[in-house]
Amino acid sequence: MPTVAVDKADLWERLGQEYSSEEFDALCFDYGLELDEDTTEEVQEAIKKGLPAERPQLKIEIPANRYDLLCIEGISRALKVFLGKGEPPHYRLVYPPGGESDILALSVNPETKKIRPFIAGAILRNVKFTSRSYASFIDLQDKLHQNICRRRQLVAIGTHDLDTLKRPFRYEAKSPKDIKFVPLNKDKAYTAEELMTVYESDRHLSRYLPIIRDSPVYPIIYDSEDHVLSMPPIINSEHSKITLNTRNVFIDCTATDQTKLDIVVNIVATMFSEYCEEPFTIEPVRVVLPDGTSRVSPDLSERTMLAHASYVNSCTGLTLQADGVSKLLSKMSLFPTLSNTDADEISVNIPATRPDILHECDIMEDAAIAYGFNNLPHTFPPTSTVGQPLAISKLCDIVRTEWAMAGWVEALPLTLCSLEENFDFLNHKDDGKTAVKIANPKTLEFQVVRTTLIPGLLKTIRENRSHALPIKTFETGDVVFKDTKRERQSRNERHAGAVWCNKTAGFEIVHGVLDRAMKMLEIPRISATDFKADTGYYLKETSGESMYFPGRAAAIFYRPPPQKQQTSAVRKLKHDLEAVIHTSDRHDIELGTLGILHPTVLEKFDIQYPCSALEFTLDPFKKAMQKIWTNDE
Repeated sequence: MPTVAVDKADLWERLGQEYSSEEFDALCFDYGLELDEDTTEEVQEAIKKGLPAERPQLKIEIPANRYDLLCIEGISRALKVFLGKGEPPHYRLVYPPGGESDILALSVNPETKKIRPFIAGAILRNVKFTSRSYASFIDLQDKLHQNICRRRQLVAIGTHDLDTLKRPFRYEAKSPKDIKFVPLNKDKAYTAEELMTVYESDRHLSRYLPIIRDSPVYPIIYDSEDHVLSMPPIINSEHSKITLNTRNVFIDCTATDQTKLDIVVNIVATMFSEYCEEPFTIEPVRVVLPDGTSRVSPDLSERTMLAHASYVNSCTGLTLQADGVSKLLSKMSLFPTLSNTDADEISVNIPATRPDILHECDIMEDAAIAYGFNNLPHTFPPTSTVGQPLAISKLCDIVRTEWAMAGWVEALPLTLCSLEENFDFLNHKDDGKTAVKIANPKTLEFQVVRTTLIPGLLKTIRENRSHALPIKTFETGDVVFKDTKRERQSRNERHAGAVWCNKTAGFEIVHGVLDRAMKMLEIPRISATDFKADTGYYLKETSGESMYFPGRAAAIFYRPPPQKQQTSAVRKLKHDLEAVIHTSDRHDIELGTLGILHPTVLEKFDIQYPCSALEFTLDPFKKAMQKIWTNDE
């Protein structure tokens, strides 16, 4: 959780009351915050020793989703309303004297789609900064950059002295050679290319350079006289630098995500609108999009959601009427209105500063906070339950135990891997319909969620190749596949896999490991002489698996026990199972494969000795085993 340092005396002044550390700690707890540190004693010790010391501060831990509490302005505003010492503000857009037609225009060039396509703006008029409020203004931007903005990758904030600029503004994307301006706190102009070199050694800004460095174009904002406002997300211009004497502040936010952009511009504008000559008012900006359409930014309209007293009571154990719930929500800076037609219904207006409220359960949580978690009634649950592992977990434990007792070593590789390791390294082709891919992977090692256990086991062998042979390792874990028929568009399967590495291939070894696992799962083997058996497993040569040596691979099939009568639920279950697992015919399910790995696979994983691998799914067994274990218990 982010920690916000606020001036202690300033906060007491805003709240209209002084608190001891214990009292304020209790207040923070009641509101869902946590007092991390009070620096009063440290400051007093420094003063006694004659050392320079800052004013005492309170360091408060804030929930990660409460962006409105990342500055003293937001904290004091929320606590005053919570304590009943003030009313929550209604934030308003106020147009300039010339009306809506006189709004500052910010045009967007189509080239910005190549780098940072979204932009928003806001204006704070007749602001009166003090040294502390100015520092808080800068600190809020930094907190947002590190939090919701994901270190400026999603959103970057710029603030400017509007009086030094000429309207209208332009948001463009240009080649770094064509961009030149005097950056913040510098006295000479640099091209964008030169700035990449200048800031390489800067402890603060160097971390943001990779965001745009390799792009053919860099984002840039100009006024009508071609003065640069900023080159997001790196640096603002010295020309429009804000100071304590700045009276009109222009806020620009550029982004790669529209939702995050709207949240950030709203938070920055509303938190410091209290310093405007007319408090809690913001002048909007008209953003003219490349297609000629326009929108007004920021959008401070209040969202309306429905809440129900019965739902709040069912979750908290209270017996409140709608008016009682309404009073609690008012303490949390929300705007509830009772329904004229339904005594249980409450219409709640949510201000632009509360993007964390997404569902009625969030409203219920605010009501519980306002009532006091410590004041909620203590009741026993109406039912008694006994925890037990899932059937699939029991299956995994059986396999893990048996294989470990046979001398095999369990590996725990990561569930994310590179696209090459999951497909190319195994001689597989990526059809784009199998693996769940990460949208913005941190590195090339974490591009997809694995669809097989084999790459992780082979990487484990590669990293332990200095160990004595044979190396025999296994894993039981989840793999993930795309599944458009499901709401979450994916499904998990529990697999068991093993790899043997030695001077000889050892196909018979992995075959024996499979037989041992099936024996412990009480699944009989179907022999060639008894192929019409009712249930069991058998092997069948396969040439369709390209990661194995030709003629040295087999598919594992499972024949489920016959069912006397198929109800509609059973038929649906069988249909779902067939959609999940390939079937060789109407009854036999293909569990997996085993065989000697192809030399090209071993070469790509940098393994010099032959290996045999085994992998199969445990999912088809879990329901049958669940019935057995339920009867045993």
